Amino acid sequence: MEKTPLIELLAIGSIVLALTALALFIYLMRRQRRQRSESDATTQEARASTAENTAPPAEDAASDASAKRSSKVAQHSLFVIFSKPDEQTDQQLAEWLREKDATFDPIKKVFHIAGEQPSNPVTIANAFPPGEMPDLLRNETHEPIKGISLLVKPPLRKRRNQQMHVYVALAKEMQTLFTGEMLDGDRKPATDATFERIIG
Repeated sequence: MEKTPLIELLAIGSIVLALTALALFIYLMRRQRRQRSESDATTQEARASTAENTAPPAEDAASDASAKRSSKVAQHSLFVIFSKPDEQTDQQLAEWLREKDATFDPIKKVFHIAGEQPSNPVTIANAFPPGEMPDLLRNETHEPIKGISLLVKPPLRKRRNQQMHVYVALAKEMQTLFTGEMLDGDRKPATDATFERIIG
Protein backbone atom coordinates (compact mmCIF):
# COMPACT_ATOMS: atom_id res chain seq x y z
CA MET A 1 0.00 0.00 0.00
CA GLU A 2 2.83 2.44 0.80
CA LYS A 3 4.44 1.79 -2.61
CA THR A 4 1.38 2.97 -4.56
CA PRO A 5 2.12 6.77 -4.40
CA LEU A 6 5.72 6.10 -5.45
CA ILE A 7 4.57 4.02 -8.43
CA GLU A 8 2.06 6.69 -9.45
CA LEU A 9 4.74 9.37 -9.14
CA LEU A 10 7.12 7.35 -11.34
CA ALA A 11 4.36 6.74 -13.91
CA ILE A 12 3.49 10.45 -14.07
CA GLY A 13 7.18 11.34 -14.34
CA SER A 14 7.72 8.90 -17.19
CA ILE A 15 4.64 10.26 -19.03
CA VAL A 16 5.92 13.83 -18.64
CA LEU A 17 9.38 12.79 -19.92
CA ALA A 18 7.82 10.96 -22.90
CA LEU A 19 5.69 14.01 -23.81
CA THR A 20 8.74 16.29 -23.50
CA ALA A 21 10.77 13.96 -25.75
CA LEU A 22 7.92 13.86 -28.30
CA ALA A 23 7.64 17.67 -28.31
CA LEU A 24 11.40 17.98 -28.77
CA PHE A 25 11.33 15.45 -31.64
CA ILE A 26 8.50 17.33 -33.42
CA TYR A 27 10.30 20.66 -32.95
CA LEU A 28 13.57 19.31 -34.39
CA MET A 29 11.81 17.71 -37.37
CA ARG A 30 9.97 20.94 -38.23
CA ARG A 31 13.17 22.95 -37.92
CA GLN A 32 15.04 20.51 -40.18
CA ARG A 33 12.26 20.64 -42.81
CA ARG A 34 12.24 24.43 -42.73
CA GLN A 35 16.02 24.58 -43.20
CA ARG A 36 15.84 22.06 -46.03
CA SER A 37 13.09 23.96 -47.86
CA GLU A 38 15.00 27.24 -47.43
CA SER A 39 18.20 25.69 -48.81
CA ASP A 40 16.26 24.14 -51.73
CA ALA A 41 14.68 27.52 -52.52
CA THR A 42 18.11 29.19 -52.39
CA THR A 43 19.58 26.53 -54.69
CA GLN A 44 16.73 26.93 -57.19
CA GLU A 45 17.13 30.71 -57.17
CA ALA A 46 20.87 30.32 -57.74
CA ARG A 47 20.25 27.91 -60.63
CA ALA A 48 17.67 30.23 -62.17
CA SER A 49 19.97 33.24 -61.97
CA THR A 50 22.86 31.21 -63.40
CA ALA A 51 20.68 30.02 -66.27
CA GLU A 52 19.55 33.58 -66.98
CA ASN A 53 23.14 34.83 -66.94
CA THR A 54 24.63 32.01 -69.02
CA ALA A 55 21.81 31.53 -71.55
CA PRO A 56 20.22 34.84 -72.50
CA PRO A 57 17.48 34.78 -75.15
CA ALA A 58 18.69 34.94 -78.75
CA GLU A 59 16.87 38.23 -79.36
CA ASP A 60 18.56 40.00 -76.42
CA ALA A 61 22.03 38.71 -77.26
CA ALA A 62 21.89 39.22 -81.02
CA SER A 63 24.85 41.60 -81.16
CA ASP A 64 27.02 39.43 -78.89
CA ALA A 65 26.10 36.27 -80.77
CA SER A 66 27.05 37.68 -84.16
CA ALA A 67 30.44 38.76 -82.80
CA LYS A 68 31.10 35.35 -81.20
CA ARG A 69 29.80 33.48 -84.27
CA SER A 70 32.69 34.73 -86.38
CA SER A 71 35.30 33.29 -83.98
CA LYS A 72 34.04 30.08 -82.37
CA VAL A 73 30.64 28.48 -82.86
CA ALA A 74 29.40 25.25 -81.31
CA GLN A 75 26.89 24.74 -84.11
CA HIS A 76 25.78 26.59 -87.22
CA SER A 77 22.03 26.99 -87.64
CA LEU A 78 19.90 28.28 -90.49
CA PHE A 79 16.10 28.35 -90.62
CA VAL A 80 13.87 28.07 -93.69
CA ILE A 81 10.34 29.26 -92.91
CA PHE A 82 7.85 28.03 -95.50
CA SER A 83 5.63 30.68 -97.09
CA LYS A 84 2.63 28.33 -97.53
CA PRO A 85 2.96 25.22 -95.36
CA ASP A 86 0.54 22.45 -96.35
CA GLU A 87 0.44 18.76 -97.35
CA GLN A 88 2.03 19.52 -100.72
CA THR A 89 4.95 21.24 -98.98
CA ASP A 90 5.40 18.16 -96.77
CA GLN A 91 5.42 15.89 -99.84
CA GLN A 92 8.02 18.13 -101.51
CA LEU A 93 10.12 18.00 -98.36
CA ALA A 94 9.83 14.19 -98.20
CA GLU A 95 10.95 13.88 -101.84
CA TRP A 96 13.83 16.29 -101.27
CA LEU A 97 14.97 14.23 -98.25
CA ARG A 98 14.83 11.03 -100.35
CA GLU A 99 16.93 12.68 -103.08
CA LYS A 100 19.55 13.60 -100.48
CA ASP A 101 19.59 10.05 -99.01
CA ALA A 102 18.52 11.46 -95.64
CA THR A 103 18.14 9.06 -92.73
CA PHE A 104 15.60 9.46 -89.93
CA ASP A 105 16.71 9.29 -86.29
CA PRO A 106 13.68 7.88 -84.40
CA ILE A 107 15.12 8.83 -81.00
CA LYS A 108 15.87 12.51 -81.68
CA LYS A 109 13.16 12.72 -84.37
CA VAL A 110 15.38 14.53 -86.87
CA PHE A 111 16.85 13.74 -90.30
CA HIS A 112 20.57 13.48 -91.10
CA ILE A 113 22.22 14.11 -94.46
CA ALA A 114 25.72 12.62 -94.69
CA GLY A 115 27.13 15.12 -97.19
CA GLU A 116 30.93 15.07 -97.51
CA GLN A 117 31.59 14.05 -93.91
CA PRO A 118 29.22 11.34 -92.58
CA SER A 119 30.81 11.66 -89.13
CA ASN A 120 29.47 15.25 -88.99
CA PRO A 121 26.12 15.11 -90.82
CA VAL A 122 23.82 18.03 -91.58
CA THR A 123 20.79 17.75 -89.29
CA ILE A 124 17.30 18.69 -90.48
CA ALA A 125 14.89 19.46 -87.62
CA ASN A 126 11.56 21.19 -87.18
CA ALA A 127 12.11 24.95 -86.88
CA PHE A 128 9.28 25.25 -84.38
CA PRO A 129 9.14 23.78 -80.87
CA PRO A 130 9.57 21.07 -79.82
CA GLY A 131 11.84 20.69 -82.88
CA GLU A 132 10.75 17.14 -83.65
CA MET A 133 10.08 15.94 -87.20
CA PRO A 134 7.61 13.25 -88.25
CA ASP A 135 9.07 10.39 -90.28
CA LEU A 136 8.16 11.84 -93.68
CA LEU A 137 9.80 8.91 -95.48
CA ARG A 138 7.20 6.59 -93.95
CA ASN A 139 4.23 8.96 -94.42
CA GLU A 140 3.74 9.51 -90.69
CA THR A 141 0.64 11.64 -90.04
CA HIS A 142 1.22 15.11 -88.60
CA GLU A 143 0.38 18.79 -88.77
CA PRO A 144 1.91 20.58 -91.79
CA ILE A 145 5.53 21.52 -91.14
CA LYS A 146 5.87 25.32 -91.06
CA GLY A 147 9.63 25.42 -91.43
CA ILE A 148 12.84 23.54 -90.86
CA SER A 149 16.19 24.24 -89.27
CA LEU A 150 19.49 23.07 -90.74
CA LEU A 151 22.19 22.39 -88.17
CA VAL A 152 25.84 21.41 -88.50
CA LYS A 153 28.95 21.56 -86.34
CA PRO A 154 31.83 23.62 -87.77
CA PRO A 155 35.08 21.79 -88.59
CA LEU A 156 37.97 21.88 -86.15
CA ARG A 157 40.30 22.97 -88.98
CA LYS A 158 39.39 25.46 -91.72
CA ARG A 159 40.81 23.27 -94.49
CA ARG A 160 38.21 20.62 -93.64
CA ASN A 161 35.24 22.81 -94.45
CA GLN A 162 33.84 20.73 -97.33
CA GLN A 163 30.78 19.99 -95.20
CA MET A 164 30.18 23.73 -94.76
CA HIS A 165 29.95 24.10 -98.55
CA VAL A 166 27.41 21.23 -98.62
CA TYR A 167 25.52 22.82 -95.74
CA VAL A 168 25.23 26.23 -97.44
CA ALA A 169 24.25 24.60 -100.76
CA LEU A 170 21.49 22.58 -99.04
CA ALA A 171 20.16 25.70 -97.30
CA LYS A 172 20.08 27.73 -100.54
CA GLU A 173 18.42 24.84 -102.36
CA MET A 174 15.71 24.60 -99.70
CA GLN A 175 15.09 28.34 -99.80
CA THR A 176 14.59 28.19 -103.56
CA LEU A 177 12.50 25.01 -103.51
CA PHE A 178 10.08 26.22 -100.82
CA THR A 179 10.17 29.95 -101.64
CA GLY A 180 10.57 30.55 -97.97
CA GLU A 181 12.30 33.05 -95.77
CA MET A 182 15.79 32.10 -94.62
CA LEU A 183 16.99 33.22 -91.20
CA ASP A 184 20.33 32.90 -89.46
CA GLY A 185 20.99 31.66 -85.91
CA ASP A 186 19.86 35.03 -84.53
CA ARG A 187 16.57 34.79 -86.46
CA LYS A 188 17.64 37.59 -88.80
CA PRO A 189 17.50 37.30 -92.61
CA ALA A 190 20.47 35.27 -93.87
CA THR A 191 22.69 37.10 -96.36
CA ASP A 192 25.75 36.29 -98.50
CA ALA A 193 27.85 37.50 -95.57
CA THR A 194 26.16 34.86 -93.39
CA PHE A 195 27.10 32.12 -95.85
CA GLU A 196 30.67 33.40 -96.21
CA ARG A 197 31.04 33.40 -92.43
CA ILE A 198 29.80 29.79 -92.26
CA ILE A 199 32.13 28.59 -95.02
CA GLY A 200 35.01 30.49 -93.42
